[in-house]
Amino acid sequence: MRPASLGKLLEDSDAALVRGDLADAGRTLDTARSLAPENPDLWLAIARLRLRGGEHLTALEAADRALALGPDHGPALLLRALMVRDAHGFAEARRWFEAAVEADPQNPDIRAEYAAALGDAGEAQAMLAAVRELADLAPEDPRVFYLQAVLAERGGRDTLARSLLARSGMATRGVPAALLLDALIDLRQGNAESAAATLDGLAGRQPGNTRVRELLAHALLAGGHPDAVIARFGEDAGRPEASPYLVMLVARAHEKIGDRAAAAPLLAKAYGALRTAPAVLAPRSGLPLPSMEARQALIANDFAGARSRAEALRARLPASADVASLTGDVLLGTGDVRAALGAYARASEARRPWPLTRKLVWAHTRMGDDVTAGSLLAEHAAGEPETASALIALARRQAERRDWRSAALLLDHAVALGAGHDPALLASRLRAARALRDATAASRFAALLAEARPHPLAAP
Repeated sequence: MRPASLGKLLEDSDAALVRGDLADAGRTLDTARSLAPENPDLWLAIARLRLRGGEHLTALEAADRALALGPDHGPALLLRALMVRDAHGFAEARRWFEAAVEADPQNPDIRAEYAAALGDAGEAQAMLAAVRELADLAPEDPRVFYLQAVLAERGGRDTLARSLLARSGMATRGVPAALLLDALIDLRQGNAESAAATLDGLAGRQPGNTRVRELLAHALLAGGHPDAVIARFGEDAGRPEASPYLVMLVARAHEKIGDRAAAAPLLAKAYGALRTAPAVLAPRSGLPLPSMEARQALIANDFAGARSRAEALRARLPASADVASLTGDVLLGTGDVRAALGAYARASEARRPWPLTRKLVWAHTRMGDDVTAGSLLAEHAAGEPETASALIALARRQAERRDWRSAALLLDHAVALGAGHDPALLASRLRAARALRDATAASRFAALLAEARPHPLAAP
């Protein structure tokens, strides 16, 4: 039985987390641990604190301890579901979500997270059913209206999506996911200025979010601000890690101001062959200082300095997946692929976003383990079917194996997700259509590629 004072201590710890006072939260949980060391709520709170503090790997241990003490503890099952999803995708996490729902069917947090995860996995009908269950349980929960807005926006019902999002109040409160949805609706309704303002704020809060940055560039260009696109993203477009889509947007911005000479090499880069090796990410405003310093040293070819900084970080924060991933970047930059693979594998124990999967795939391929590389890529595409870049990478692999039908299906799905402006994708889909002798599709994608390609690139 939980001691009477434990609940108050856990509430105080949560309040400290909300304030961002992790030290105070830790001290409070230390006190709670002295009172009830075998309480699953305590270990769940410890797991959340460790996650917030970047100790991803020890957070896994705390979550497992909570489940060992309370196998049917719904919130602990939910946290484990979210962790498994982040590391292995929704297919692996589904059973954890379902176990959480079964263990605590009256918990609206579990219902809401499960519904959102279903949507991210592309299961619209299952998401709709889950949202309805949440609405029956907690009809005034703001997430009911937000999740309904997500479904409406994905179904092209923008007016309804706007109304539901406003009713949720989540965008007004500054919830990032709601702000992104608000911007997407604005873009589709032609309100590029409003979308750009929203996305600009989001990009400041999430400097590493590639999707937000690309959408911001798109919104600025659509709003008639090519100079802003060039000023904001011109340097990024010249970096090796820049996506073909961002490069194309910057090229079009140069065209808008009549600078074809600047546009030409960017368009050549956008339409050219896709990179096979992952680039080391450049420093960017807003990233943590230690990460910035390590990347700056690497770009300056100061391999010893970059490695020493990464190793110092790893010694200080051995349980951080972010630090493990950064260490892998540094090791990859120095050419030590085997050691980089070990660092990336450690980071992926806690979470494996697409950029990390891409590096793992490349490293395994470089080490001659093509089977593991292919399995990782297929698993990621299956677990995150809404990630267009993963679908495109898997399509490329299928095309290399002459499985043109699979490649075409994957690319068509990526187009449906909104990646149809990517010139490299269009060129790949055109090749697949020709290989399949599908004249109708070949004609369509040839026309789309011609439409995307600007007229004369040479300077007059």
